[in-house]
Amino acid sequence: MDPVRSRDRDYNGNKNMKEDNKTQKNIETSENTRSRPTSNGMEAKIYNQKGIEKGKIILSEKVFGAKWRADLVHQVVEGMRSNKRAGTADTKGRGEVSGGGKKPWKQKGTGRARHGSTRSPIWVGGGVTHGPLAEKNYKRKISKTMRAQALFSVLSKKLKDEEILFVDSLSLPGIKTKDAVEVMKNLAKASGFKMIAESKKPKALVALYERNEKAEKSFRNLSQLEMVFLKNLNPVDVLNHRYLLIENPEESVKFLESRG
Repeated sequence: MDPVRSRDRDYNGNKNMKEDNKTQKNIETSENTRSRPTSNGMEAKIYNQKGIEKGKIILSEKVFGAKWRADLVHQVVEGMRSNKRAGTADTKGRGEVSGGGKKPWKQKGTGRARHGSTRSPIWVGGGVTHGPLAEKNYKRKISKTMRAQALFSVLSKKLKDEEILFVDSLSLPGIKTKDAVEVMKNLAKASGFKMIAESKKPKALVALYERNEKAEKSFRNLSQLEMVFLKNLNPVDVLNHRYLLIENPEESVKFLESRG
């Protein structure tokens, strides 16, 4: 028997055995994973407008327990930013600029460099080389699943960093900014949320579950926060703010879970 062929067969045989062992190990691991009991969720505190803990809510691990997926978040965020581009920037090439039909001077005998048009890109008033064109399409397709999973990943990261505050209600008796300021001062008493009352720049994003004219007109005058409806919540807005305030947590969590 050829020793070379014998070694090859032994090597292949050992390799196949290793692959079989690896496959079996993966099967055993998956079986153990399936038989493992699932968690009932995570708890979070709910505050009222006075900054007092009112109760707790069981959060969905699907929404607030997702792993951090940096590549997916980056893809979705860049896609959303690209879709916002107007795409109106436009430049003219040497063939689109008016004039320049006459040769500036004769080809030889002047001692100067030869030129055929005053609209060459190297001339002042000439065309632009490799400039932006309005015909370029910046749109990117983002599926609903990708958008939802990216949002869940960002929300989970925010919750892990203790930057999400659940408020039972932000409804006010009237349209009054003074009342809104008082509410934010009370909520700032929660551990780690001091900046939402002191900052002069938008630090907090307030997600309203439904339209509330009195709350909208009262809170929109505060410089430290911006408002958005929960149905329009997206990874870009959440990442652009340090804190996230979610109103009506019970219904809001149910709605977010339905998106995925």
